[in-house]
Amino acid sequence: MARHDPLKAFNFRVEIDGLTASFSEVSGLESEVEAIDYREGGEPLRVRKLPGLHRYANIVLKRGITRDLELWSWHKQVLDGTVQRRNGSVVLLDDQGQEQVRWNFVNSWPCKYIGPTLNAKGSDVAIETLELTHEGLERV
Repeated sequence: MARHDPLKAFNFRVEIDGLTASFSEVSGLESEVEAIDYREGGEPLRVRKLPGLHRYANIVLKRGITRDLELWSWHKQVLDGTVQRRNGSVVLLDDQGQEQVRWNFVNSWPCKYIGPTLNAKGSDVAIETLELTHEGLERV
């Protein structure tokens, strides 16, 4: 039986249709199926669990801010009333940079933008955050 060592969380890339950006952190690769309680008439003391709505967490992307306005412009389109949906992927790589795991998300659009926290006393990189809502997540 082949041994599968865990992959490292720092070696990844994000692909979004029509965008070129690198990110330092990704979170929100989550899916959930709501459980619905159902009581049958012949079984008054027993509750069955049925699958309900599928829910997907927002994908949160963080990166060091640059002069590039591409992410902000996509979000600004939504603020102006034009939603441009894009498909994308988060790809986990091995130590040689080869793709090992891929999560595909569909029909995403930026629902939240957070600019950097600025502090004159520190030396941290200024981080911007883009939160994407989407309609489906698949691990392939």
